[in-house]
Amino acid sequence: MRGRGVSPSRMFRKEKSILLKDSSLALYNNLSVLPLPAKQLTYFASVHGSTVNMVSASDDGLSFSHRQLQAKEGTLGVGASIITQAAWCVLPSRVLLVLTSRKGIQMYESDGSIMVFWHALEGMESSLAGKAVFARGIAATGQRFVCVGTSLSSVLIFDIPPKGSNITLSEVLEKHCSSITDISAELCQQPDRGADLVTADDSGALCIWGSGEKFTLVNKIPASECTCSSVKLWNGIIAAGYGNGQIRLYEAASGTLRAEVSAHARWIYALDLAPLSGKLLSAAEDSFVHVWKLSPSQDAEGIAIEHCQAECVADTMICGARFCNPEGSAFAVTGFELSEIIHYVLV
Repeated sequence: MRGRGVSPSRMFRKEKSILLKDSSLALYNNLSVLPLPAKQLTYFASVHGSTVNMVSASDDGLSFSHRQLQAKEGTLGVGASIITQAAWCVLPSRVLLVLTSRKGIQMYESDGSIMVFWHALEGMESSLAGKAVFARGIAATGQRFVCVGTSLSSVLIFDIPPKGSNITLSEVLEKHCSSITDISAELCQQPDRGADLVTADDSGALCIWGSGEKFTLVNKIPASECTCSSVKLWNGIIAAGYGNGQIRLYEAASGTLRAEVSAHARWIYALDLAPLSGKLLSAAEDSFVHVWKLSPSQDAEGIAIEHCQAECVADTMICGARFCNPEGSAFAVTGFELSEIIHYVLV
């Protein structure tokens, strides 16, 4: 394990912010980014109430297009629903924008123009009186699966066809005991690894899965003393962010803790990993965004985490942070009641 160090120079500089039509709410992982290099565009999305604020930005930073997607309940499109998360799911055959809410799960074409699927949560009953029912935690895995978590501790697996709306609920995973907070699929293309999906919950427990026609539980990391609010899976390593401000790195296959860093003074709200560089992004209530670098340590079974840069967004509770491309050469940040996306690029 390698501790936090001091970066000799700044890796990233702040660019002109991207304006939003509305502010971002204090929700875990409240920013999604979809790079479209063929079109020289990047899509951004954050949630406020029943609305998803979407921005299309040109790579030269000169052109912006705004759209507000009002989530609707059911196929008739009647009535607004409070959204808990919005995220793009990239599969080999298509890209979907997936919204989770207190009423259900909605899937749209990537630009938000057409809703192709709606799954209601009305049939899911809570055994605990007064417990809210909602969906949260979104990830695409394998060739055709989208995974969505629920407050009732289950993970819903949807089978996505290459086109059309014939989306089906293929499996329900029920190994958690608390509300699902986040889900991540393996970011590196390594088909020899059986552990390619991780799910996190309010108790701090993590479940590691192997995806396929039938999902299998590979390992389970027991509940912690606090919530795991954000999780990423990269190159067989799980990066998990917690309510006590810690980042923990686990080996996915064995569940062994490989590194632990006191990264933030308050609750971590978002993590992200750049798959081509191993850069790790963490953001929290303490107004700070940190950039880290993961790499193999001298110990063959270890992992090194090196601190690269810290950025403070003054007087702002940061709720979303994402790299803007697989290389990690730019990243974006959202904050509670902040009507802009703060943008940083590599120096």
